[in-house]
Amino acid sequence: MAISRRVFLLGATALVAGCATNGGGDRANYSARPDEKFPLKAMPLDQIKPELRRQEVAYPTSHPAGTVVVDTPARRLYYVLGGGRAMRYGIGVGRQGYSLAGNATIGRKAEWPSWTPTPNMIRRDPERNRKYAGGVPGGINNPLGARAIYLYQNGNDTMFRIHGTNQPRSIDQAMSSGCVRMLNHDVLDLYERVKVGGRVHIIQGRRLA
Repeated sequence: MAISRRVFLLGATALVAGCATNGGGDRANYSARPDEKFPLKAMPLDQIKPELRRQEVAYPTSHPAGTVVVDTPARRLYYVLGGGRAMRYGIGVGRQGYSLAGNATIGRKAEWPSWTPTPNMIRRDPERNRKYAGGVPGGINNPLGARAIYLYQNGNDTMFRIHGTNQPRSIDQAMSSGCVRMLNHDVLDLYERVKVGGRVHIIQGRRLA
């Protein structure tokens, strides 16, 4: 059966629209957040490699739905959805990010948290960190970004945090300080999904590439 030019054009238009929907999803995920206490600007997509952008992926695992899996060698974080699916996020991992492995629980969460360098951070880099010993209030320039998720083991704070960052180019990198950093837009999404008391599993090991 011959296909009319009009039908062909309609089909082509639908294909283009289908392709645009995926890009539109990324734009929606990283659009401006004027509703925040400290409003966030839209994230330029050219600053985020496609493979580092938030997306639902196939993820067969024995971890139950609601578990956060931090894959430090791959520099990816997964929120297990169940049914062999997960939400995947690109992350940056700091020196402290390699100090915790195995299981933990979410002890608390905070919006636009304040930040105080640990005694170890001050000893390691006093010139950089001593001036912040009194703490830094929450805000756009705070190292913990828009949200922080605090991990505990046996009821004790591990000093390990999953948090936002205003340095998008640090994602997929090993930084000199910090724990696990996410794009502010991504940590907002994860923050809404996780619950206090939720399970976190941290994978350690050598990155192969």
